[in-house]
Amino acid sequence: MSNVYKKLAGHLDNLPGGYPSTESGVELRILRRMFTEQEADIALNLTMKPETVAAVAERTNFPAEKLAGSLEEMAQKGLIFRSYKNDTVMYSAAMFVVGIWEYHLNDLDPELVRDVNEYLPHIMDEVWTKTETKHMRVVPVSKSIVQDIEIASYEDAEELIRAQSKITVQPCICRKEHEVVGEPCKYPTDVCFAFGAAAYYYEENKLGRAIEIDEALAILETGREAGLVIQPGNAQKSSNICMCCGCCCQILKNMKKLAKPAEEVHSNYYAVINEEECVACGLCEERCHMDAITMNDAAVVNLDRCIGCGVCIPVCDTDAIQLAAKDSSDRYIPPKLTYHAYLKMAKERGKL
Repeated sequence: MSNVYKKLAGHLDNLPGGYPSTESGVELRILRRMFTEQEADIALNLTMKPETVAAVAERTNFPAEKLAGSLEEMAQKGLIFRSYKNDTVMYSAAMFVVGIWEYHLNDLDPELVRDVNEYLPHIMDEVWTKTETKHMRVVPVSKSIVQDIEIASYEDAEELIRAQSKITVQPCICRKEHEVVGEPCKYPTDVCFAFGAAAYYYEENKLGRAIEIDEALAILETGREAGLVIQPGNAQKSSNICMCCGCCCQILKNMKKLAKPAEEVHSNYYAVINEEECVACGLCEERCHMDAITMNDAAVVNLDRCIGCGVCIPVCDTDAIQLAAKDSSDRYIPPKLTYHAYLKMAKERGKL
């Protein structure tokens, strides 16, 4: 195998999201499936700082005319990120997750899906659980279920959507990959949003379709009714919202294997049971994606497993469940911008 793929793996591992090596070499198989050697060589020269073609050409000695076509082709293939500044196209490196993997919605095949599903638990073990700052966070399924608590705008999914000027909706990559290998999910698929520059990228690459705020809010309600966990990006001004299930979501299904999922997620709430009102019907237990609820004479919440998503609450006919806010000392305030979150992740991983 060409040494360029090992170099690219190391380059991606130096980005905030990481790309750690394995004994099996599956991470190199994935890169070989996605990148030609020339594309890998070009990707080695990009950082997460957006640059013009001219700037990349000057810094790398790649011929500008040829480089322009290569960079655009790589952006269209979901290997790097494309953005704009004053109508000037800019290119930057993309992390593997969240990034390159999600950008391959339209060209999944069973072999690639199997390799990535072998590899992503390794990223969870070596990156996600070892960094304090995560890619995503969890917000309540509805502002209305957080009783007698003032909820910040960055924890209100409706407010996050209303604040956007550019929105796309696209299929969930995790449920799409299950479909590709013949294991379709029961939950709705087209329920994930991108905002701002990310939305333009999704639209231009035909990964998602542009929608208005009213339709986005209706889709959000569809996800809530289905019992999906709402996970925005880890910033007050999020660039995305995913609506996730514990059976397919690469984050949730791998966290579910941990003894204490609550320690590995940014969430400011937890579920509380009113035992006098609970009739032990089991509906909340069935809805919980983290196996955090069990039934005795009444429902019992395991706080080591509860991620404070609130999907259990709408199905409780006796109103025996509510979300409680964590103590102020334990509350998480996300960075203002995604860029700030990535800086924190990089510092925690010793990459800055």
